[in-house]
Amino acid sequence: MSDKTTRSTHNRGSLNRLWIALSCVGLGLLSACANVIPPCGAKISPPSSELRNTRWELTRWNLPPNSNGEVRARQIPQGEASNPIQMNFDANGQRVSGSTGCNRFTAELNEDARGFSLSKIASTKMACTPQRMELENDFLYELNDYRSIVRNGDQLLMIGTDREVLSFTQRPVTNK
Repeated sequence: MSDKTTRSTHNRGSLNRLWIALSCVGLGLLSACANVIPPCGAKISPPSSELRNTRWELTRWNLPPNSNGEVRARQIPQGEASNPIQMNFDANGQRVSGSTGCNRFTAELNEDARGFSLSKIASTKMACTPQRMELENDFLYELNDYRSIVRNGDQLLMIGTDREVLSFTQRPVTNK
């Protein structure tokens, strides 16, 4: 065999190994983001009518991927005893209200062909621990500046312009 043939065979083998390595890295990145990327059957920007008279609790908060592409989760209090972050869509489809985990908030719901948006967000101003206040401020920022909302059954994803993803789980509506 000539040197040229040997080099060509060696180069093809190297390219095949490189292709396999890149494929594995790509699959690894996709599986790392699997809990962030909405499934194919999810409805992007559902009409607000689908959310009327529903209650949602924040159950996961994914931070933007770090420089290695890893998605990290932010710690959030959960469950009734911890005063969870919740959103309630009213029966008329005109307002969203809920709890920031510290204070109560309300917002107007506006709808157009692309979906709905929230405006005129207001909240009470009780003092809480510094950690809760930081979480509240960040949550209200995300409410004001999200890019899209995706619904998949009893899951609601709010995807921020900063690539943070807030995952809500539907809860039974309580009449208090």
